[in-house]
Formats: sequence, structure tokens, C-alpha cells
Amino acid sequence: MIFNSKLLNKIIAISFLVLIGTQTLATDMQNYKILCQEHMFKEKKATSDIVLITPQYNIITKGNVLKIIFQCKFWSENVKAGNRVNFLAPEAIYTQEGTLLIPANSKIVATVIKIEKPKWFNKNARVYLKFECLVFPDGTGIAMNAKPATKDGTLKEGPWMTTGKLAASTVGLGAVGAGAGVGFAFIPNPAKLATGFAIGIPVGCTVGLITGLVTPGLKYHAKAGESIKIILCKDLCLKKFKN
Repeated sequence: MIFNSKLLNKIIAISFLVLIGTQTLATDMQNYKILCQEHMFKEKKATSDIVLITPQYNIITKGNVLKIIFQCKFWSENVKAGNRVNFLAPEAIYTQEGTLLIPANSKIVATVIKIEKPKWFNKNARVYLKFECLVFPDGTGIAMNAKPATKDGTLKEGPWMTTGKLAASTVGLGAVGAGAGVGFAFIPNPAKLATGFAIGIPVGCTVGLITGLVTPGLKYHAKAGESIKIILCKDLCLKKFKN
């Protein structure tokens, strides 16, 4: 039987690639073999607290929440889609069982996806971020996929800041109204001072509250070191670190 040498070489090459591929797959399967499950410390909004421990990796599962801080101050009016924002894990992150997952001062890099500017009727600015890279202190890094752990997945000023804005508007115009009322009271008779207060303050406060409600909302501001929480959208596969 006469063999075609070129065909024989192709068969040998394909067999070799299949063999190498099978060995690589077996190695990967071994690396991802689950030795045990550990647990993250519970965080609000988290839908999972499971960490899978394998021979080569520690895998923080989708739905876990991590607490991080802004590396620099952030003002929503000064950024646009495509800008990068740096965050830090200021403290080392461990499982409840004591396994080191992320060393202290690891950097998390996010990309601004969209900025919604403040809108009328007191709608605050919204910042859409995609957290996509985790860089360890030794300079190595891995891809990640996470978003802010908020109800709508955005960063925005909280209700207390909005309430403060409304209160400031109400009190400010209330004082103006009181001053106007006193001024009117002095025109006919100084004895009508109380009447001027009684008329001016409610009117001013009402106008202030309405003004606060219909004006644009707040921009999103965060100072360096301010903390936020992010939730993993996919499993995060981490190399092992010595405790």
C-alpha cells in the first residue's frame, strides 16, 4: 500500500494537536477542580456569598459584593463616556474561613459608560460605570465584570442629599419671605410685626419647597476615599496569594 507522505504528515500533525489539546483540557479541568466552598462576609445587595477554592485559583462567584473606594475625587460634570475611573480595595479581602482573595491596595479600573445630567423636577445625575479590570499590588491584573451595587446599577446622590437641597431651598426662601413680611408690617404700623412673620414665613417656605422640587437635581460628587459597593456580574477567577 502506497501512502501519501503529505497526507500522513497532516494526520500526524492533527493527532499531535488533539493530544496536546486533550492534555491542556485535562490540566485546566484539574486546576478548576473544586476542593471546597468558602464564604464572603455578607454585604447588603449581595445575591451570593460563595467562593470556590480550586488547586490553582480562588473563584468569587457572580452576585458577590465588594466594597471599594474612589482613588481620586469624582465630579460627574467633569467626565464623559469612555473616561477611566480608578478605585482601590483599601483593605485586604478575605473569606470568612481566612483565605486571602484580594490584597490590600489592589486597584479596580472602571470605564464610564454614560452620564445622565441632572434633570428638571429634582432628578439627580446618574453615573453608569463598568468595572472591568483588577490590578494587584505586584503589577499583575485580570479582567473582571462588575457594576455598582445599587437598585438601578448607577451612582447618584442619595435621598439625604436631595432632602438637604430641598430643606436649604425651603429655609432660604422662607427667610426671604419672613423679611418681606416684616418689611410690609413696618409700613403701616410696627405693632404688626408678628402679622408680617405669620404671613411671610409660610409663603416663603411654600415657594422655596416648590422651587426645590421643580429645579434640576444634584450632580454626583464623590471625594477621594469615599466608599461604594460593586456587585460581580460574572465569576471572578483569582490567582492564589499567601495569607
